[in-house]
Amino acid sequence: MATQNAPRTARERARAELTREIKEEARRQLATDGANGLSLRAVSRELGMVSSALYRYYPSRDDLLTALIIDAYNALGEAAEQAIAGTGTGRIRWVAACHAIRTWAVAHPHEYALIYGSPVPGYRAPEATIAPAARVPLAFAGVLAVAVAV
Repeated sequence: MATQNAPRTARERARAELTREIKEEARRQLATDGANGLSLRAVSRELGMVSSALYRYYPSRDDLLTALIIDAYNALGEAAEQAIAGTGTGRIRWVAACHAIRTWAVAHPHEYALIYGSPVPGYRAPEATIAPAARVPLAFAGVLAVAVAV
């Protein structure tokens, strides 16, 4: 079993870089065409690769959507968690989390719409999205638990 600190191989680094580029292009498509218009073929065309190569990274549009949804939930959850990690009363931390969420939403409107906007026709979120989606509510629940305990 490999340790987490073990250096990654060149192939692993290349795969991680290409995965990042695919997601970036998919986010650009979200901004211009919306989630319903997301196309693996268009993403591959913009990246200058054949679509069959892209399918090795994401077997379907729904798999790419799931990756984007998980990333968005995790980024928003991290923003909320960092905001409540500060000191202060429960009210101050609650308001800080609200501001952090709004700031993130304004900076990432298409990703926010992806996770909290209209459902994507034909897309059914898999179980893998549940834990990332729970980060914001759990952050708020943590603030409430501390406030009630005081």
